[in-house]
Amino acid sequence: MIDIKVKWALVTGASRGLGHLAALELAKQGCNVILQSRKAEHLEKAAAEIAALGVSVRCVSCELSDENSVRAMLAEIDSFGIDVDIVLNNAGLQIAYRTDYYNTPVSDYTVSFAVNTIAPALICYHFLPNMVKKGFGRIVNTTSGIALEPEQAGYSASKAALDKITVDMGKNVNGTDVCINLVDPGWCRTDLGGPNAPNSPESAIPGVIVGAFVDDKKSGRIFRAQDFAGMTIEQAVKAAQQIAAPY
Repeated sequence: MIDIKVKWALVTGASRGLGHLAALELAKQGCNVILQSRKAEHLEKAAAEIAALGVSVRCVSCELSDENSVRAMLAEIDSFGIDVDIVLNNAGLQIAYRTDYYNTPVSDYTVSFAVNTIAPALICYHFLPNMVKKGFGRIVNTTSGIALEPEQAGYSASKAALDKITVDMGKNVNGTDVCINLVDPGWCRTDLGGPNAPNSPESAIPGVIVGAFVDDKKSGRIFRAQDFAGMTIEQAVKAAQQIAAPY
């Protein structure tokens, strides 16, 4: 597995839940972290915890449903003069559960796609060229295992679109040291997953970060985080690298 000490990672949705846990685990491995949340003040606790681990931390605020806000965040990160080596597009939005799904409003789709598809795509498009230029990078986009539930059509469709974008982008870097993969955290007891989910947020570690450590030059895979529950990061990387690329 790769050594991420002194590298820089961007983690979206880092103020709480899986994003917070993922950022902490990266920091424990010596990685510097850029944290994103809707409001900067929401990141104060996470930033303090990460700084206490002896790595550098920066915070950016961004409303991911707003293209202009996303582009402003990317410009702010550029102004730091930092090469972003790792991107965890963790942030996501589950807008509603529609029992009367025949009356699903159009806004379920437009808002879901803005946050879950377009924002991570813009982030990928921004950082990927420099990763290719310098010959190294890791992008992990967060997908979902939800299927056969028209009650969550806006959410599941937006994640399916992100899957397609990720796999297609991955084809052009597969075989290089720029790896673009997907992770499905499983149904966890987060603000998004709700209190009735069967899995603790901690069970998604190290699965949600394993894509940052793989070193087999394969892209386009889906890592099911719950398959790695209870493993060390070293064990998880070995297991993840048994998963074939789809090309």
